[in-house]
Amino acid sequence: MEVIKKKPKPVFRQGPIAPQFIADSIAKHASKTSIGAHDIFLGQVRADAMEDKEVAGIEYTAYEEMAEKEFYNIREAAFDKFDIVCMHIYHSLGLVKTGEISLFVFVSTSHRKDAVEAIEYLVNEIKEKVPIFGKELFTDDTHQWKENR
Repeated sequence: MEVIKKKPKPVFRQGPIAPQFIADSIAKHASKTSIGAHDIFLGQVRADAMEDKEVAGIEYTAYEEMAEKEFYNIREAAFDKFDIVCMHIYHSLGLVKTGEISLFVFVSTSHRKDAVEAIEYLVNEIKEKVPIFGKELFTDDTHQWKENR
């Protein structure tokens, strides 16, 4: 495991990630003139249907300290691998209803190719390595632990 050299930026936010928060994050980058490309991934809770049940939301939990360290390691690896000017990662904890955003990954680079490749890398690494758990809550008041697909 990599030793953390600087204080990691907090990733977790309670509840859904608001559209205004996303818009404000984008707007703050207009003055950074070395940026030539942005790419964004927004993970949204789907109203999946399973065995005649429909998902109403997901309740996210995590081993927060371990997850924050893993987010830090993924972030630093991405900075080493791609020519990233700026990066932001936010993930929800608690209840996120269908249609709401639970994951916001935002990278800014000098060129398009790095932005696109960095987003794909980051989202795949997050899904594979970060200990975040989702309990799918159904409209009939039942629930089950979510499996990543």
